[in-house]
Amino acid sequence: MRRLALVSLLVSSAACARDAVPKPAAAPSYLYVWAGDSAKATSDFLAVINSDPTSPQYGAVVTTLPTGELGANPHHTEAAMPANGHLLANGFSAGRTYLFDLTAPTSPKLLTAFGDKSGFSHPHTYIRLANGNVLATFQYAADSNAAAPTHNHDGAKPGPSDSAPVAVHTTGGLVEMDERGTVVRATSASDPAIRDRYIYPYSVLALAPMNRAISTTTDMDEKNTKSTAEWIQLWRLSDLTLLKSIALTPGPRGDEHRFTGEPFLLPDGKSVYIHTFNCGLYLVRNIESGTPTASFVKSFAGTGCGVPLLIGHFWIQTVPESFSVVSLDISDPEHPREVSSVSIGKDEYPHWLAADPTNTRLVLNSGGSTGNRLFIVNFDKGTGALAIDRRFRDVNDTVPGLKMSARRWPNGWTGTVWPHGSVFSR
Repeated sequence: MRRLALVSLLVSSAACARDAVPKPAAAPSYLYVWAGDSAKATSDFLAVINSDPTSPQYGAVVTTLPTGELGANPHHTEAAMPANGHLLANGFSAGRTYLFDLTAPTSPKLLTAFGDKSGFSHPHTYIRLANGNVLATFQYAADSNAAAPTHNHDGAKPGPSDSAPVAVHTTGGLVEMDERGTVVRATSASDPAIRDRYIYPYSVLALAPMNRAISTTTDMDEKNTKSTAEWIQLWRLSDLTLLKSIALTPGPRGDEHRFTGEPFLLPDGKSVYIHTFNCGLYLVRNIESGTPTASFVKSFAGTGCGVPLLIGHFWIQTVPESFSVVSLDISDPEHPREVSSVSIGKDEYPHWLAADPTNTRLVLNSGGSTGNRLFIVNFDKGTGALAIDRRFRDVNDTVPGLKMSARRWPNGWTGTVWPHGSVFSR
């Protein structure tokens, strides 16, 4: 018995010693913010910000990586950091794609940049496919006579040079390529069944198990008043064959269906929510069939609703009209229920949202607004509750968020930038 007790004691001691071994610390957290000088007088750049709440330098701008180009209109990046640490971003007005190497978070590198592909111009959204390729939306057919748009429907406020003449745009398409721009296949989004043909691919969602993709059609050029962009398009993913174009129907207000934006796959694995920049929310079903349906679900106040997020069974929406971000429980997709809301101040217009790898912290920007700050919002995955992180702020500032106006940046330049695509490190 004494021998058994001794063995038991040794085993127990070994287990305790094993448990006492310190676990590896979590990797430091950084934010990458794609931004441009509001006056378009100095180079666009990618900023690296310390977003580690355990760090004494929480909220500090660590470094910036200028692209060497100015006025390209830094716009969308990928929505989350890819596994290989290479991030795609667009300089929309210049019709340029940039590929950043962020494997060494504090020493970012620009790997390459490229323009038109397969006769299409002005890339907007990039998503990674399971085969390692990238599926991208290109808004227009390449046309040397078409001036680059300078304004957009997605909530950003006009800049100093937004008085350019209206350009005539031709329908773009979808392009499957590798991350450096080598094209695998490309297809026009033109649909002869649509009378006015004002189709400009905006965002896209791949639905690999169904061999489908869904894209939206908002023109980034707000001066194109003929394009009301109520269309969504259904594709066969394997060969990018366009199967059907569907017009959303108006909601009670009459214009919620206009300017289709971001699609997200719901937890059931077969239905999709699509938001519109006119603050409508629509449910798409029967995607695998030849006759998918789209129905109005909800509207938010005003127009200009920006980038949403779907985390679990919570839909998180930016609502500029109320200077707020709201969280909805969508367990019943046809009857979403608001569970939380945070306001970021009456001089801020919330637009871009992206989540960290744990889905418990969100980055939020309000680029182009009077306040022009970058925020972190804490998110409770169990309840859907939202809360502004008041610790994420500038030194000696009592207001949460990092000020993007009249700021001295690590590259030695002092000025105002409009942040757009912003993502956390992995």
